[in-house]
Amino acid sequence: MLEKLFQLKEHGTDVKTEVIAGLTTFLTMAYIIVVNPDILSASGMDYGAVFAATCIAAAIGSLIMGLLANYPIALAPGMGLNAFFAFAVVQGMGHTWQVALGAVFLSGLIFFFLSIFKIREWIINSIPLSLRFGISAGIGFFLALIALKNAGIVVDHPATLVSFGDITSLPSLLTLGGFFMICALAYRRVTGAVMIGIITITVIALLLGMIEYKGLASMPPSLAPTFMQMDIAGALNVGLVSIVFAFLFVDLFDTSGTLIGAAQQGKLLDKDGKLPRLGKALMADSVATMSGAALGTSTTTSYIESTAGISAGGRTGLTAVVVAILFLLCLFLSPIASIVPAYATAPALLYVAVLMARGLSHVDWDDITEAAPAAVTALMMPLTFSIANGIAIGFITYTAIKLMSGKLSALNISLVLISALFVLKFIFLGA
Repeated sequence: MLEKLFQLKEHGTDVKTEVIAGLTTFLTMAYIIVVNPDILSASGMDYGAVFAATCIAAAIGSLIMGLLANYPIALAPGMGLNAFFAFAVVQGMGHTWQVALGAVFLSGLIFFFLSIFKIREWIINSIPLSLRFGISAGIGFFLALIALKNAGIVVDHPATLVSFGDITSLPSLLTLGGFFMICALAYRRVTGAVMIGIITITVIALLLGMIEYKGLASMPPSLAPTFMQMDIAGALNVGLVSIVFAFLFVDLFDTSGTLIGAAQQGKLLDKDGKLPRLGKALMADSVATMSGAALGTSTTTSYIESTAGISAGGRTGLTAVVVAILFLLCLFLSPIASIVPAYATAPALLYVAVLMARGLSHVDWDDITEAAPAAVTALMMPLTFSIANGIAIGFITYTAIKLMSGKLSALNISLVLISALFVLKFIFLGA
């Protein structure tokens, strides 16, 4: 049955290799089961419900990717967009988390239709590479600011907006120690480096009496507080267009980049350098996002950590199915997950921020018309505490500089149109 479903022999693999690959991928991305509830609970959502939604959404997405597209790529609620959801959309703009979930659902629905009608290629190809790298780095900087804030290393200041916190406090020291550990383990290619760091800091906090042990396992927490609580009608408000657009675009770039990067590493591209069954892979991503919103979590997307499993030999959807099963088993670990403090997940956020910032190395810094928009996009996200505003200012900056520099050939109709819409949005609706 497995051979018929996944064509194992055709892909030069076997069940044992795929299971090991699935376990490897899971260990590298398992941190999301504690980080995502920690972030989204800041928006007022129930921690236990978000924990369950995270596990189930990851299982659904990975299962669809494995069975429908037959790719060894796992999915889970994405980093960056969960922070945007909680800290920018809910806390910053004052929308309810129900409305934010509605925006996530709508972005997934639009993504679904874009995948069906093959408009995705047109959109992706119309966005300059420099802006894509700037968006990725900006989300990384946004995560870093949240991590440093959670650890008490960066605090607010009435005169300078931000300032240095108490670096000698235990939470700050544990955050820094965890970050150093994760980076060192990652350099040594230790599988599950991020999860090891989170667990180590949590154990130290337990031994020091900073948190209280509540047990290891129990029945899964109830989904009732968040299940089908999305406010789609509220998300259709004209003022939320840019929010839906931000969720959609970041997911679009993130998914496309992850799929191509993972496929290249696993030699899954065809002779023309294209990804077979791309439409099915994108459909899996969009359906997972809609399912996740219905369950009660932010955008679900493909994880670049899947390359760890591919490096271990994963070549088919069986790898993703194994990941899905492991996420479902995690539903019973909510007691231990609920005690993980913010200063234990902060190192993971910092590490992910570093990985996302490396995209700036691909920007053509010798061409100021490419470098400036990328830098502005990356800087505006943490400084305005908004991924949406960062994307908007990035588009406007790119178009304006190219126009004023006489480089009209670098622009296309969709780019100019999107930039114009952002300008109109700021004029009539504000930030």
